[in-house]
Amino acid sequence: MDKKFNSYIDKLPSLLNELLLMPPVKPTILPKGLPLRGIYLFTEEDIHLYVGRSNNIKRRIQYHCRLSSDHNKATFAFRIARSETNLERATYKTEGSRKQLEDNPIFGPVFIKAKERIRVMELRFIEVNDPVQQALLEIYIAITLNTPFNDFENH
Repeated sequence: MDKKFNSYIDKLPSLLNELLLMPPVKPTILPKGLPLRGIYLFTEEDIHLYVGRSNNIKRRIQYHCRLSSDHNKATFAFRIARSETNLERATYKTEGSRKQLEDNPIFGPVFIKAKERIRVMELRFIEVNDPVQQALLEIYIAITLNTPFNDFENH
């Protein structure tokens, strides 16, 4: 295997361990020492639900749980709402689109409740500045922890 690729892969277990050893915080009470770039993990009742990556972790976390965030910003909440309403199949037509779902009288309130739910979850994060390491670590964590709200489908 390629030496450079191996150097990324070799770091994955220790980075995951570092992330899991971090004492969790609440998404609404972020510490001052929050790194700018890296990986974050949402956990609820000891179940790891979603891992993400960002070049601005603070802003990304705020988007996930801000009640006014739309379907493009609160993607984790949107996935929770899709799961809870059994509207998981994406469509690229106006009928059933993400925007229409957000405005749907059944889906909309579930989407808001999902954002409220995320606000009280446990949050962990780790600084990872290299975009390749971020991408590989996000996939590694999602697979290793079997996070149910991550998918790597092309849309």
